[in-house]
Order: sequence, then C-alpha cells, then structure tokens
Amino acid sequence: MPLSATADLVARAARAGHAACAFNVITLEHAEAVVDAAERVGAPAILQISENAVKYHGGRVLPIARAAAEVARTAAVDVALHLDHVRDEGLLRQAADAGVSSVMYDAAGLPYAANVEATRRAADWAHERGLWIEAELGWIGGKDGEAPLDAHAPGARTDPDQAAAYVAATRVDALAVAVGSRHAMTTRTATLDHALIAKLRGAVDVPLVLHGSSGVADAELVQAAAGGIVKINIGTALNVAFTTAVRARLADDPRGADPRAYLSLGRTAMAETVEHFLRLLAAPNG
Repeated sequence: MPLSATADLVARAARAGHAACAFNVITLEHAEAVVDAAERVGAPAILQISENAVKYHGGRVLPIARAAAEVARTAAVDVALHLDHVRDEGLLRQAADAGVSSVMYDAAGLPYAANVEATRRAADWAHERGLWIEAELGWIGGKDGEAPLDAHAPGARTDPDQAAAYVAATRVDALAVAVGSRHAMTTRTATLDHALIAKLRGAVDVPLVLHGSSGVADAELVQAAAGGIVKINIGTALNVAFTTAVRARLADDPRGADPRAYLSLGRTAMAETVEHFLRLLAAPNG
C-alpha cells in the first residue's frame, strides 16, 4: 500500500473517538514489529523517527526513514511516517526528502516568545511543502536524561489560554501538551490531569497529542483518549519489551553469536506490546 498521511490517520481517529497510535522506530526491527502488530489488529499506525534516533544512525535520516517507509508500504493496513522531536532546523529541512508526511518541531525548551517565533517559522516552511506539523507547549521532560519538572512547577503543565494563543500564532496542525506524563518512563505510574485535558480540548481547535505515554497506565490512556487526546506516542515501552527479551535470550545462551536468534525475539516482544496498545486505543483500519 502507499504510505498514508499522518493528518488523515489523526483525523480519522478523531472522528471515531479513538486515538491514533504513533510508535517510535529506532531499528528496522521496530518498524517490522509495528507493522506486524497493526496487521494482526487490523488498525492503522504511525511510525515515527525521532531526532535522537537519527543521531543514533550517525545523523543520517534517509537510511532509517526509507527503510521504515518500505516496511510501511508492505502493510495491509494504513501506515504513516512521521519525524519526531526535531530541534535541529537542518534536520527539519530534510523531512520532505525523507518521505514523511508530518513532523513534530520541538521548541518547547525555549522561552515562550522564542518558541512561538521558531515554531511559526517551522510551520510556514512545513506547510509550503504540504507537511502536517505538530509542536509542543509546556514541558514534558525526561528526554536525553533531563530531570523532569515537578508536576506542579510553573511551566510544567500546558496552560489552556496560552495554548489557544500559541496555536493561533504558530498555525500548527497539532499540539503536544504537558498533562502529567514524561518521556522515558519504564514504569507505568504517571497520573494524567484529565481536567486539564478537557480544558485544553475546549481551548484549541487542533488535535491534542500525548507524549511519554509508555509511563501511563492503560485506564489513564483510555480516559485521555475519550477526553480529547487524539494522537498517543509510545516509545519506551517497545524498548523495554525488546531489551527484556534480548537480555533473557543472551542469559540462556551466553555463547550464541547469531544476532538473528535474539533480535527476532526482541522484535516479537515489541510486536506484542504494539498489539496491546492498538487494541486498547486505536480504531479499526478503514
């Protein structure tokens, strides 16, 4: 199948009252696991490649993006390709050549005025090339080992009035909001502020996105999707599944040398994790 557009999958999820699930891709096995699970469930999925994943691949986005795109094209369900958490404007400008239909531009670490200026510039550039663009307001934290803000610290949560002004000023297509989750959590103990999600949903007219969803329990995610979160990003949960399976295999077979023996188990574990989230959150394909 041809690649789907992130905008279409998000809009479809919003109409159905579900969430579009976006899964971080680091290796080819990640992409294969997501597509395998999506086909089993019969639900669409978004493959997303972060700036950190690009750095892992030597700063080269095209090899991993094109590999993920080819995996997506083999799928019997709709799969989109997204570039995530881009801070480097040079990488942003490679987005169109990488085959993605959407990009998340991350200026959330800047002061508000600078965030607006940088994001508006990125949005103008993206829209001129037909790309759907997501941005972040508030501070989700947890990336690159950074310490998360306290849940009640100033700036840790997205303010609804500021969110409305930000969306109007930047003209972004979706907004990632800080409502209690954070990146890189390996335990599912985060509690979301559902009252804030409702206020944000009423304040802005673009889809809301939840980052750091691996650290959020199933019931919280279901409630968030019902309350107005339309795109849910999942990354660390796949890595935990992958690493746990690989570590167990290597412990059982310390002299094994063929990486296929343990990578295949890691890929299967990730697919099972993806399947769980898709069955929990996603609308059927079609």
